[in-house]
Amino acid sequence: MSNCISLLGSTGSIGRQSLQVIAACGMTVAALTANRDVKRMEEQCRRFRPRLAVMMDPAAAADLRTCLADTDIRVASGSDGLVEAAALPEADTVLTAVVGMVGLVPTLAAVRQGKRIALANKETLVCAGELVMECADQYGAEIVPVDSEHSAIFQCLQGSKDRGEVRRLILTASGGPFWGWEKEAIATATVEQALNHPNWSMGAKITVDSATLMNKGLEFIEAMRLYRMPPEKISIVIHRESIIHSLVEYCDNAVLAQLGVPDMRLPIQYALTWPARTEAVAKPLDLLTCPPLTFHAPDYEAFPCLSLALEAAKTGGTATAILNGANEAAVGLFLAGKISFGDIAKRVERALAGVPVIQSPTLEDVLEADSAARELAGK
Repeated sequence: MSNCISLLGSTGSIGRQSLQVIAACGMTVAALTANRDVKRMEEQCRRFRPRLAVMMDPAAAADLRTCLADTDIRVASGSDGLVEAAALPEADTVLTAVVGMVGLVPTLAAVRQGKRIALANKETLVCAGELVMECADQYGAEIVPVDSEHSAIFQCLQGSKDRGEVRRLILTASGGPFWGWEKEAIATATVEQALNHPNWSMGAKITVDSATLMNKGLEFIEAMRLYRMPPEKISIVIHRESIIHSLVEYCDNAVLAQLGVPDMRLPIQYALTWPARTEAVAKPLDLLTCPPLTFHAPDYEAFPCLSLALEAAKTGGTATAILNGANEAAVGLFLAGKISFGDIAKRVERALAGVPVIQSPTLEDVLEADSAARELAGK
């Protein structure tokens, strides 16, 4: 069970909910990091009194330093500050709630310190999963998932002493705001429509990924790395109600599922308290009032990003880093109003075709593939 937390990405949606859990569980905070939201970071620092506060933006760090001049909280900035926060000796757990590739290097820094990683940054395992898992084995670090789907699988696997008993992992997907739409209508969807998720309250980037179903493709890749499963033993099913968060099917045809209300505080809490369970922060699920549970096969034609992700998963190597980097760049352009929703998949496809894939990559290979994919997708 965690006692002292370094929280990377404290001002975002997952970060704010994580602080609710940390407060409810009576844990302490060693470090908080954010991008440039000085006002919210100052409020968090004054409440949780971390030793270190980090702003990725240097100008924001300077502002925060002024705001906290009456405290003993040290303020750092940039990637070096993020790595320092992840490696603080007093933190036994690092909760990585930053979005995108920026989470990879600090996560590796925490892994090398043998800490528990409460992982909400899926890009870390998508882009360099083999490297991260090998490093975790070497240094004895625990990687416990925060994503609701992977937390569900993690919980369902507690009943298995032998991974050979597992027939397949079944990831559930809400289908996002465009499930059931015609392909042509989806391609011209607006930013406002893409951000209108039916079940979850999340940051803009992950909400768009849920709308394209790229998020489920990234989780497919993450499951391969985290649970060391081949792609043929992982399935995806559309479950609109987001009550069943994922399932595990065993060789004897038993299927275990984890159910709960769509509230990210539940998997956050389990990642911090595992293997113990503590009194809930999230609301309980009422089976008598929850809607009927429905299931559908994914529509790969209407959601080409999902197909691209599964192809990259099978290719392996740096293909997954190329996929992720191109997607981050394309989603950024879409949110800025510079490309259409349908162009996201086209730009990812172009990067996958144009950037060479390296098998058994080093960290440098992964970072170079990511950079090349962003450049090609951004043109």
